[in-house]
Amino acid sequence: MTESFVRISRRHFGKLALGAAATAALPRLSLADNPVDTPLHGISAFGDLKYPAGYTQFDYASLDAPKGGRFTFTVPSWYFNQAPDTFDTFNTLILQGNAPPRMEMLYEGLMLSTLDEPDALYGLLAESVSVSPDANRFTFKLRPQARFSTGAPVTAADVAFSYRTLKAEGHPSLAIQLAEVTAVVADDERTVRIVFSGRQTVPTALAALSMPIVPEAFFANRPFAQGGFDAIPGSGAWGVGRYAAGRYIEYEKRADYWGRDMPFAQGLGHFQTIRVEFFRDRQAALEAFKKGDVTFREEFTTRAWASEYNFPAIQDGRVKRDTIPGERWPNFQCWALNQRRAQFADARVRRAINLCFDFEWTNANLLFGLREHSRSPFELSDYVATGAPTPEELAVLEPLRADLPPEVFGEVWTQPVSDGSGRDRKLLREASELLAVAGWTRKGSALVNGKGEPFRLEYLLNDPEQGRVYGKMIENMKLLGIDATMRVVDAAQYQDRQSRFDFDMILCRFGLNGTPTRESLSLFFGSASRDRNGSYNYPGMADAGVDKLLQRIGEAKSRDELTLLMRVLDRVLRWRLDWIPNLHAEGHTCAWWDMFGYPASKPEYGFPVEQLWWYDEAKAKAVGRA
Repeated sequence: MTESFVRISRRHFGKLALGAAATAALPRLSLADNPVDTPLHGISAFGDLKYPAGYTQFDYASLDAPKGGRFTFTVPSWYFNQAPDTFDTFNTLILQGNAPPRMEMLYEGLMLSTLDEPDALYGLLAESVSVSPDANRFTFKLRPQARFSTGAPVTAADVAFSYRTLKAEGHPSLAIQLAEVTAVVADDERTVRIVFSGRQTVPTALAALSMPIVPEAFFANRPFAQGGFDAIPGSGAWGVGRYAAGRYIEYEKRADYWGRDMPFAQGLGHFQTIRVEFFRDRQAALEAFKKGDVTFREEFTTRAWASEYNFPAIQDGRVKRDTIPGERWPNFQCWALNQRRAQFADARVRRAINLCFDFEWTNANLLFGLREHSRSPFELSDYVATGAPTPEELAVLEPLRADLPPEVFGEVWTQPVSDGSGRDRKLLREASELLAVAGWTRKGSALVNGKGEPFRLEYLLNDPEQGRVYGKMIENMKLLGIDATMRVVDAAQYQDRQSRFDFDMILCRFGLNGTPTRESLSLFFGSASRDRNGSYNYPGMADAGVDKLLQRIGEAKSRDELTLLMRVLDRVLRWRLDWIPNLHAEGHTCAWWDMFGYPASKPEYGFPVEQLWWYDEAKAKAVGRA
C-alpha cells in the first residue's frame, strides 16, 4: 500500500462518544420536525434520533470495562494542523504550526455526535437547545456543572468568545463552518444564542454547534494564534501529561473531569494514559511495534502487512492481527494535480496522467493484491454513481448543462483496465493522444507546449514507500516525454508546502463525513476555497457547475435527496477529474499486543480505538506487557 497517512475531515469537533448494539427506534426529532422554541436534548438533520431524553449511555459503550492502563500507538488519523511525524505546538485550533494528534481530546463543544448515527447531535456542554421557527436561532442552556480544567465554570461568555475567535482566526476547517454565523450572544451566564444569516443549510447549522469551547480568560494577555507548549485549557476528559517535542506525548485522564458521571461519558475512555509516538520513518515505527514499545498499530503499507507481520510475537499469539470493518462514510484517496500551474488545467492532461498508472500491474506486483482501484472520491459509500444518469439525476443535471462536461450526461467515468504489463501500449497511446489534443507535442524526447516549454511534473512525497509503489507510473510519464520526478521531503516541509499549494502533484487520503455539508464539501471542491491557504482544495478547482451542485446539496431536505445530489456530484467530479481516484481498502488492517479488551462489534461511523478499547491486566501479564 502507498497511501498518505489518513487525515479525516470531521463535521463535529466535539467529544468522540463511543459503543455496541442497536436500540429500538425512538421519537422522531429531525430539525425539520422539532418543536420550535422548546428545549430539546438532541437534534438531527434527517431522520430519527436514536437516543431519547434521559438516555443513560450510548449503545457502543462498555460499562463493565476496567479503568486504567496505558494505550500506546502511532495515530492512523488526525485533524486541523496536526501532524503524525512531529509536533512543535500545542495549539491545534489554528493553521500555523504542527500540533500533536489527539489534542482535540482536551476540548468539548455545546453538542456532540455519536458513532452510530450519521447526523445526530446531543447536548454536551449544553443541557438543552431550542430552535427558532425559522431555524436561524439556536438557544442553548449550559450545564451548571460544566468546568474547564482550570476549575472555572464554562460560561456563555466563553462560548461567545470561542465562536467569535474561531471564525476570525481559527483553522480554515473550523472557520468555514462558521461562515453563516452572524452573532453569538450571551444572554446570561448560562444562556447563549447562536444566530445564523438565513443562508445556512440544516447540515451547515448543525456542523457549527460542536465548535471547541475555550476559556476567554486564558487569552486576556496573549494572542489566540500563539504557538508554543502552553496548552489552551479545555473542558474535556483529557489533559497533557509528559511529552518530548517531536518524539511522544501522553494524554492523562483527568480525575476531576466534570462530566465523568454524565451519560455521554459512561463506558468510554477507559485508559488512564494515551501515548502517541512519533516516527519519521514507517519502518522505525513498525520495529517499535514489534518490540512492544508501541502496542497498537493500524498498517497502511501492503508490503509490510503481507510480509512483515510474521515475527515471533505474532507466531506465538502475543500479538493479534485482523482486518476490522470500515465505516459507512466516503473513502477519499485521490491524487491532486495543482491546476494553479498551467500544465494541469486541462482535464485531458489529467486523464492522460491517470492512464500512466497501471493499477493491475501495481496491485499484483507491489500491493499483494490487497487493494481495489477507486472509481470515485466517495468510494465505499452510497454516494458512488453507476451507469447512465437516472431520470431523477437528469432532472438535476439538465439546468446545469451549460456548466458541465458533456460526458456527464452519458455513462459515468470509470477507471481504465490495463493488460497488467506495467506498460500498456494501448493506454499509453491514448494518453499521448490526449496530451496532443491538449496542445503538448514531442520535440525530441521532450513534451513541449506551443511556446516550446517542457512539461514538468514533480510528485511531492512525505513517505518513501510511495516512491516504491508509484515509480512505474513516473517511468510511464517519462515515456510520454514528461519530465517527471519524485521528491521526498520531511513532514514539516510537506505540511507547509501542502498548505500553501506549493506542489505539482500529491496523494491525499481523507475520511469524509457520513452527512457531508455544503461547507465541508466546499473545502475540497468549491471555488471559494481555491486560494484559501489551509483548505483541502489541493487541485485548485473552481467550477460554476460544481458550485451550483454544492448549493443544492446544502438545501437537501431528506437523506434520499442528499444521496441523489451526491451521486450527481460524483458524476461531475469523475468526468472533470480534478481529483484523480487512487486506491482503497475494505477495512482497517490492525495489529495489537494481546493486552486489551474491546467490544464485540464496532459502531458504523467511527473507530477511535483509544476511546473504545480498554486495558486487560490479566492479558497484559500473559504477554509480558504488564
